[in-house]
Amino acid sequence: QVQLVESGGGLVQAGDSLRLSCAASGRTSNTYTVGWFRQAPGKDREFVSGINSSGSSYTAADSVRGRFTISRGNAKNTVYLQMNSLRPEDTAVYYCAASRRNLWGSDWYIRVAYDYWGQGTQVTVSS
Repeated sequence: QVQLVESGGGLVQAGDSLRLSCAASGRTSNTYTVGWFRQAPGKDREFVSGINSSGSSYTAADSVRGRFTISRGNAKNTVYLQMNSLRPEDTAVYYCAASRRNLWGSDWYIRVAYDYWGQGTQVTVSS
């Protein structure tokens, strides 16, 4: 079993930056593919960005590409989401999720492709 804990959310103004962290504990002897999702009030949970187990491959949704950067920490059990140039439409609860397998193409976007989920961290961007 793997536990995921997100941190780093908060209230910021448009144009500001935040860095979210996703820390894994438990059976972390194997590294996992990690994805970030977000869910705004009244909307479906959507994929934001993902990184494979080695950190050599990553992807991002069109809505955040060029503004958000995903990376792995040196210990590999922490994944970061650097969010720059934040917009009010980025306001959501952000979740990290881990998959036991490498993901390709549209698999990144599918919630059931992920085996473990964190509880989420709130990001609010004011205009």
